[in-house]
Amino acid sequence: MTDVKRTLDALWRIEGARIVATLARVTGDLGLAEDLAQEAVADALVQWPESGVPRNGAAWLTTVAKRKAIDGWRRRERLDERYRAMGHELESGPAGEGMAADAWEPIDDDILRLIFTACHPVLSREGQIALTLRIVGGLTTEEIARMFLVPVATVQQRIVRAKKTLSAANVPFEVPDPSEWRERLSAVLGAIYLIFTEGYAATSGDRWIRNDLANEALRLGRILAELVPREPEAHALVALMEFQASRFAARVDREGAPILLAEQDRSRWDRTQIGRAQAALDRADAAGRGRGPYALQAAIAECHATAPSVTGTNWERIVLLYEALGRIAPNPVVELNRAAAVSMATGPASALLIVDQLADEGALRGSHLLPSVRGELLARLGRLEEARSEFATAAALTLNSRQRDVLLAKAAAL
Repeated sequence: MTDVKRTLDALWRIEGARIVATLARVTGDLGLAEDLAQEAVADALVQWPESGVPRNGAAWLTTVAKRKAIDGWRRRERLDERYRAMGHELESGPAGEGMAADAWEPIDDDILRLIFTACHPVLSREGQIALTLRIVGGLTTEEIARMFLVPVATVQQRIVRAKKTLSAANVPFEVPDPSEWRERLSAVLGAIYLIFTEGYAATSGDRWIRNDLANEALRLGRILAELVPREPEAHALVALMEFQASRFAARVDREGAPILLAEQDRSRWDRTQIGRAQAALDRADAAGRGRGPYALQAAIAECHATAPSVTGTNWERIVLLYEALGRIAPNPVVELNRAAAVSMATGPASALLIVDQLADEGALRGSHLLPSVRGELLARLGRLEEARSEFATAAALTLNSRQRDVLLAKAAAL
């Protein structure tokens, strides 16, 4: 049973969004699609321990969910064209797993449709992000709650309300007309980048990097950028993700333990991917509309990607870029990152003033980020006992075991 649950968890993380996207396409109802998928997963937990895990588990789940949709329509006596089309599809195929495999034909942009639907303007910004991360990113409500430092119940309410709102508004499952893209673009870009950041540095679990999430976000970003070729921030987001993903091979050792920036073998950074990132940033700049938040972050990532070493990095330029970013997109995480850059450019004392101000304001309360950065600065200032305490606090706050090991090792080394 444990093995089946583990298999299902892995399957859902990889294929969950495609399963929901396929169901949303055929049912036309995003909320119903996710409910059906979850019911199919529940059936798998009961049946697979007895029957064995099917060769194509995603197809099995999709087919079971479709049958549940048909059963539901039958019960409601809604024998409309959609029902007849789906029924013909299922009943005309061969029985068993082979039929399920035939039914598994997600089209390339189903997940992009899913994101555009989840980011429909009838939803609040919080609802858009929560729904996208839950359905597209496959994150649990607990993971989303930790990401935004809000109670789990709050995230659950946002997701439930978002699905009800989409259903009440009869929002179609489709990529909108090009005239509507710009209205939804900011939310879609934000959702894609949040999925990527969860892949870049997982908020929980025992993996430092979740390549599946990060690669999916990058794929979606590339598709989106081609859909809206004149939108510089779409290209800038692709550039940012490419720069960051170029370091993946050097960010963990063979056992999956984190390797921090100063200790990474830069020869393992993917230079081809860095070149693609620079080309994407060039496309963003070519629009001639100035750099937005993603372009500024991409420019910061470029500084790191092209530096020969940590000491050879242009930290003064990075500080300037963070200052610009903080003016157009103020955020305590941006300010914390600026502090880290300031510490490298001018020393830890001035950076500590920035971090202490954030702490006084109560920013990032409950996150491990602020105490971990404060610990670094205190250690460099020789205030070892305080630094040790900050690292211990940060370790207690993170739910990623790899992150925790790093923080505890830093505390122990002082």
